[in-house]
Amino acid sequence: MQMGTPNESVGGPLVVRDLTLRYESGGFEVTPVRDLSFTTDGGELVLLLGASGCGKTSLLSALASLLRPTQGSIRLGELEVTELRGRQLDEYRRTTVGVVFQAFNLIASLSALDNVAMALWNDGWSGRRGRARARELLAELDLDDRARHLPGQLSGGQQQRVAIARALALQPRLVLADEPTAHLDHVQVEGVLRHLRRLASEDRIVVIATHDERLLPLADRVVELSAVTLAGPTEPIRRELTDGEVLFEEGDVGQHVFVVERGAIELMRATHDDPRQVVARIAPGQYFGELAPLYGTRRSASARAIGPTTVVGYGVHDFRRLGGEDGLRRWLSSETPNEVVGA
Repeated sequence: MQMGTPNESVGGPLVVRDLTLRYESGGFEVTPVRDLSFTTDGGELVLLLGASGCGKTSLLSALASLLRPTQGSIRLGELEVTELRGRQLDEYRRTTVGVVFQAFNLIASLSALDNVAMALWNDGWSGRRGRARARELLAELDLDDRARHLPGQLSGGQQQRVAIARALALQPRLVLADEPTAHLDHVQVEGVLRHLRRLASEDRIVVIATHDERLLPLADRVVELSAVTLAGPTEPIRRELTDGEVLFEEGDVGQHVFVVERGAIELMRATHDDPRQVVARIAPGQYFGELAPLYGTRRSASARAIGPTTVVGYGVHDFRRLGGEDGLRRWLSSETPNEVVGA
């Protein structure tokens, strides 16, 4: 491989197939991405769109080969990313992928020029050659007059563009950006959006993780990672459950907030040692499962009946009409405030 040039084997589409990501957090197993598939090719800008916690950053980490999938495949051209090991893995991370971090991650004591050149020096470029390439990149991003400024002397938008220049230093085939507009005001966003759109060239693929719907007009392809919820009214449902019957599983799409009328519900989460560890017990008059339908996330726990149980599920529209959590407490009106349990 030539210094600073992409590996010929990565020419071709990016194909994500049946991808599942699972990891441990706080002792519990979390599955932010489940059975995801999509394909994109050079010249396309892809948005990974969704609310916080839906798996956007985890997916970017897998595409950068920083997080190994539990199952499924990531293929870039002829390169099977999930099978890379050792020097091949290091080479992929260094020259094939460029990452634009949400928090910029610039070195405070280095100028904009040297922050960009550092990526080249780490790849073996000489000091003079690295700075020459860094100047070219900063000029392309309209930052040639800020090359000698420290990060603390730059606006948020300017720092983000320096981070973009650094990510482009070794001409990566795949550019990954994590919430690139998160720390920018509306004035700074316009310039960054314009440059992000220009990144997707004939050979380059750009993947952006965001919850910012202002980026939608830029996208050639949108991968929706949040669970789909119904914006309008959803009819209440009543479920009669037998002992041990599962109402929903962790990772399911959630459309209803449930109230226990009789019986009881156990909420369970998977751990390394126990796939059904009980984390909460929901008694009559209490409700559960509000997080998934309200925030567009997937169920964070499984729900199972303890004995014969009756639950009623209310859609987001009714939940909000009743005043949300406080309103539902008043509506259920018991002496003890009802417990709020996520899922």
